[in-house]
Amino acid sequence: MAAPCSLWMALVLLGALGVLPAPARASEQHSFQQDQFLGRWFSVGLVSNANWFREKKDILSVCLVVVAPAAPEHGQGVLSLTTGFLRGDEYETRSVLLTPMDTPGHYTYNSIYSGRKQDLWVETDSEYALLYTVWGTDESKFHLATLYSRTETLQDPAVKDKFTDFATAKGLPKEDIVFPPNTGKCM
Repeated sequence: MAAPCSLWMALVLLGALGVLPAPARASEQHSFQQDQFLGRWFSVGLVSNANWFREKKDILSVCLVVVAPAAPEHGQGVLSLTTGFLRGDEYETRSVLLTPMDTPGHYTYNSIYSGRKQDLWVETDSEYALLYTVWGTDESKFHLATLYSRTETLQDPAVKDKFTDFATAKGLPKEDIVFPPNTGKCM
Protein backbone atom coordinates (compact mmCIF):
# COMPACT_ATOMS: atom_id res chain seq x y z
CA MET A 1 0.00 0.00 0.00
CA ALA A 2 1.29 3.49 -0.82
CA ALA A 3 2.43 5.51 2.14
CA PRO A 4 0.07 8.32 3.18
CA CYS A 5 2.82 10.78 2.37
CA SER A 6 2.53 9.92 -1.32
CA LEU A 7 -1.01 11.29 -1.25
CA TRP A 8 0.33 14.41 0.44
CA MET A 9 2.89 14.80 -2.32
CA ALA A 10 0.27 14.38 -4.98
CA LEU A 11 -1.85 17.11 -3.38
CA VAL A 12 1.06 19.49 -3.20
CA LEU A 13 2.15 19.06 -6.79
CA LEU A 14 -0.90 18.35 -8.90
CA GLY A 15 -4.58 18.94 -9.49
CA ALA A 16 -7.43 16.79 -8.34
CA LEU A 17 -11.20 16.68 -8.75
CA GLY A 18 -13.52 18.94 -6.76
CA VAL A 19 -15.48 22.17 -6.92
CA LEU A 20 -15.42 25.23 -4.67
CA PRO A 21 -16.78 28.73 -5.12
CA ALA A 22 -14.12 31.23 -6.15
CA PRO A 23 -11.91 32.10 -3.17
CA ALA A 24 -10.46 35.42 -2.20
CA ARG A 25 -7.82 36.76 -4.59
CA ALA A 26 -4.32 35.34 -4.12
CA SER A 27 -2.20 37.47 -1.86
CA GLU A 28 0.79 39.44 -2.98
CA GLN A 29 3.79 39.49 -0.69
CA HIS A 30 5.77 42.44 -2.01
CA SER A 31 8.43 41.85 0.64
CA PHE A 32 8.91 38.26 -0.53
CA GLN A 33 12.56 37.24 -0.50
CA GLN A 34 13.28 34.13 -2.51
CA ASP A 35 16.27 33.21 -0.34
CA GLN A 36 13.90 32.71 2.63
CA PHE A 37 12.02 30.10 0.59
CA LEU A 38 15.14 28.08 -0.19
CA GLY A 39 16.16 25.06 1.84
CA ARG A 40 14.62 22.13 3.66
CA TRP A 41 10.98 22.22 4.75
CA PHE A 42 8.41 19.84 6.17
CA SER A 43 4.82 19.91 4.92
CA VAL A 44 2.85 20.16 8.17
CA GLY A 45 -0.54 21.59 7.14
CA LEU A 46 -2.85 21.19 4.19
CA VAL A 47 -6.33 21.90 2.90
CA SER A 48 -7.89 21.53 -0.54
CA ASN A 49 -11.30 21.64 -2.16
CA ALA A 50 -10.54 18.42 -4.06
CA ASN A 51 -13.05 15.65 -3.38
CA TRP A 52 -10.38 12.96 -3.18
CA PHE A 53 -8.47 15.09 -0.63
CA ARG A 54 -11.51 15.03 1.64
CA GLU A 55 -11.70 11.26 1.23
CA LYS A 56 -7.99 10.65 1.98
CA LYS A 57 -7.08 13.46 4.40
CA ASP A 58 -7.13 11.20 7.47
CA ILE A 59 -4.20 9.10 6.24
CA LEU A 60 -1.76 11.90 5.33
CA SER A 61 1.59 12.34 7.09
CA VAL A 62 4.38 14.92 7.22
CA CYS A 63 6.73 14.90 4.18
CA LEU A 64 10.12 16.42 3.42
CA VAL A 65 10.33 19.24 0.84
CA VAL A 66 13.49 20.86 -0.54
CA VAL A 67 13.47 24.13 -2.47
CA ALA A 68 16.68 24.98 -4.36
CA PRO A 69 17.78 27.08 -7.32
CA ALA A 70 17.24 25.17 -10.56
CA ALA A 71 20.06 24.57 -13.01
CA PRO A 72 21.02 27.78 -14.89
CA GLU A 73 19.64 26.49 -18.20
CA HIS A 74 16.11 26.72 -16.74
CA GLY A 75 16.37 30.49 -16.41
CA GLN A 76 16.90 33.26 -13.89
CA GLY A 77 15.09 32.77 -10.58
CA VAL A 78 13.65 29.34 -11.45
CA LEU A 79 13.43 27.03 -8.44
CA SER A 80 13.30 23.27 -8.08
CA LEU A 81 10.75 22.04 -5.52
CA THR A 82 11.36 18.40 -4.60
CA THR A 83 9.19 16.40 -2.24
CA GLY A 84 10.42 13.16 -0.69
CA PHE A 85 8.15 10.48 0.70
CA LEU A 86 7.92 6.79 1.44
CA ARG A 87 5.80 4.61 -0.83
CA GLY A 88 5.68 1.25 0.89
CA ASP A 89 9.31 0.60 1.79
CA GLU A 90 10.72 2.68 -1.07
CA TYR A 91 11.80 6.31 -0.77
CA GLU A 92 10.56 8.38 -3.73
CA THR A 93 10.91 11.97 -4.82
CA ARG A 94 8.94 14.19 -7.17
CA SER A 95 10.17 17.52 -8.50
CA VAL A 96 8.68 20.49 -10.30
CA LEU A 97 10.27 23.66 -11.63
CA LEU A 98 8.81 26.90 -10.25
CA THR A 99 9.03 29.75 -12.75
CA PRO A 100 8.83 33.22 -11.16
CA MET A 101 6.15 35.62 -12.37
CA ASP A 102 6.10 39.44 -12.15
CA THR A 103 4.64 39.54 -8.63
CA PRO A 104 7.10 38.63 -5.85
CA GLY A 105 6.25 35.17 -4.47
CA HIS A 106 4.13 34.18 -7.50
CA TYR A 107 5.31 31.17 -9.51
CA THR A 108 3.91 28.84 -12.15
CA TYR A 109 4.74 25.20 -12.76
CA ASN A 110 3.52 22.33 -14.90
CA SER A 111 1.82 19.48 -13.11
CA ILE A 112 3.91 16.33 -13.41
CA TYR A 113 0.71 14.36 -13.93
CA SER A 114 -1.54 16.49 -16.13
CA GLY A 115 1.06 18.74 -17.75
CA ARG A 116 -1.22 21.70 -17.07
CA LYS A 117 0.11 25.01 -15.79
CA GLN A 118 -0.63 25.77 -12.15
CA ASP A 119 -0.19 29.02 -10.24
CA LEU A 120 1.53 29.08 -6.86
CA TRP A 121 1.80 31.97 -4.42
CA VAL A 122 4.23 31.83 -1.50
CA GLU A 123 4.40 33.86 1.69
CA THR A 124 7.33 33.05 3.92
CA ASP A 125 9.67 33.99 6.68
CA SER A 126 12.68 32.07 7.94
CA GLU A 127 10.61 29.51 9.94
CA TYR A 128 7.47 28.76 7.90
CA ALA A 129 5.92 29.23 4.46
CA LEU A 130 2.30 29.50 3.37
CA LEU A 131 1.62 28.23 -0.15
CA TYR A 132 -1.51 28.66 -2.21
CA THR A 133 -2.00 26.80 -5.49
CA VAL A 134 -4.74 27.25 -8.09
CA TRP A 135 -5.41 25.18 -11.20
CA GLY A 136 -8.26 24.16 -13.47
CA THR A 137 -10.78 25.92 -15.65
CA ASP A 138 -12.99 28.87 -14.80
CA GLU A 139 -15.89 26.44 -14.33
CA SER A 140 -13.99 24.21 -11.90
CA LYS A 141 -11.05 25.79 -10.13
CA PHE A 142 -9.14 23.69 -7.65
CA HIS A 143 -7.42 25.21 -4.65
CA LEU A 144 -4.76 24.00 -2.26
CA ALA A 145 -3.21 25.73 0.75
CA THR A 146 -0.11 24.21 2.32
CA LEU A 147 1.92 25.02 5.42
CA TYR A 148 5.66 24.34 5.39
CA SER A 149 7.76 24.42 8.55
CA ARG A 150 11.53 24.25 9.04
CA THR A 151 10.89 21.63 11.73
CA GLU A 152 8.98 18.35 11.52
CA THR A 153 6.70 19.53 14.32
CA LEU A 154 5.39 23.08 14.57
CA GLN A 155 7.12 24.87 17.43
CA ASP A 156 4.73 27.85 17.56
CA PRO A 157 0.99 27.05 17.88
CA ALA A 158 0.20 30.54 16.57
CA VAL A 159 1.44 29.37 13.16
CA LYS A 160 -1.47 26.88 12.99
CA ASP A 161 -3.85 29.78 13.60
CA LYS A 162 -2.12 31.85 10.92
CA PHE A 163 -2.44 28.95 8.45
CA THR A 164 -6.11 28.49 9.34
CA ASP A 165 -6.76 32.22 8.75
CA PHE A 166 -4.76 32.10 5.50
CA ALA A 167 -6.69 29.09 4.16
CA THR A 168 -10.15 30.29 5.16
CA ALA A 169 -9.42 33.70 3.61
CA LYS A 170 -8.91 31.81 0.33
CA GLY A 171 -12.38 30.26 0.70
CA LEU A 172 -11.22 26.84 1.90
CA PRO A 173 -13.31 25.27 4.68
CA LYS A 174 -11.81 25.22 8.16
CA GLU A 175 -13.18 21.72 8.83
CA ASP A 176 -11.07 20.32 5.97
CA ILE A 177 -7.74 21.63 7.30
CA VAL A 178 -5.32 18.85 8.21
CA PHE A 179 -2.22 19.01 10.40
CA PRO A 180 -0.97 15.49 9.63
CA PRO A 181 0.97 13.45 12.14
CA ASN A 182 4.72 13.08 12.01
CA THR A 183 5.25 9.35 11.57
CA GLY A 184 9.01 9.68 12.02
CA LYS A 185 9.52 8.23 8.54
CA CYS A 186 10.07 11.52 6.71
CA MET A 187 13.63 11.45 5.37
